[in-house]
Amino acid sequence: MFSIGELAERAGVTVKTVRFYSDRGLLPETARSAGGHRRYGPEALDRLHLIRSLRALDLPLPQVRRILAEEEDGDEGGGATLEEAVAGRLTALGSELRALRWREAGLRVVQEAPPEERTDRLRLLGTMTAPPSTEAVARFWRAWLPPRMSARARSAFLERAVPHPPDEPAPAQVLAFARLHAFVTRPCGRDERGQPEVHRAAGARGAAVLYEGLAEAYDLAAARLRHDRPPAPGEALDCFVATYASVYGTRDTAGFRRALAGQLTNDPRIDRYWDLVSEVTTAPGTRPEPTPGTAHAWLVGALAVGVA
Repeated sequence: MFSIGELAERAGVTVKTVRFYSDRGLLPETARSAGGHRRYGPEALDRLHLIRSLRALDLPLPQVRRILAEEEDGDEGGGATLEEAVAGRLTALGSELRALRWREAGLRVVQEAPPEERTDRLRLLGTMTAPPSTEAVARFWRAWLPPRMSARARSAFLERAVPHPPDEPAPAQVLAFARLHAFVTRPCGRDERGQPEVHRAAGARGAAVLYEGLAEAYDLAAARLRHDRPPAPGEALDCFVATYASVYGTRDTAGFRRALAGQLTNDPRIDRYWDLVSEVTTAPGTRPEPTPGTAHAWLVGALAVGVA
């Protein structure tokens, strides 16, 4: 039998620690001395080592209690409760590490800024969380897309249009996301984010056709962009034009292509948005991936070449 002091010494902890776990029922005493002092059996040492190991993994006391209870019932490894607790802690730790990486990169954004830009960069960084939320970006697009668009079509578009912030960002990517967040949340007139002409023609049902067809055309154009091909007529442009023709309920003719080229030239553009998306999603030293914005610009250029 160990006294509380002997148990603490053998376990390498303080008497206060042993008393803390005992008072919470995690380390039951075996008996009391004649003077009322706690006494612990040899199994208490193993149990105390287990408690310390579980706490070293940063598991909360309620989970430690459940794991100990499962062990008492004959499940040596702590069973499902331990597995669930470790998985949950790993998930939480991953989120914490991601937040720390964003904070570190944010500090470098300020550290590397010219003195005259530091205040502006601090203001930009102060508007977003670490890691950042993309909800403001998604809200921007929900307001821009055609009304009453189907949930499936809307979700498919948002998946392409809303960038996924990297887990381990470089300072330039953090700064780009901060600028992107400022871009989508700044006060501005409706004309600045105006709707393309096709939105008025598409309607709720046509919007799904429009964006499904554009997604296919953008993928075809992206393949050309990756090989640095200049805008030119071909399969990508044919798919692009056929999508618009379907929404407008007409055929793909030379006259329609000329009219569409004029319309798309005058449609509002959000080039700044796509430039920032490219910066957010491109790691230093890597080649930028095409975005829906760059693919759209390539296709409009190909259409202009085709009707010239």
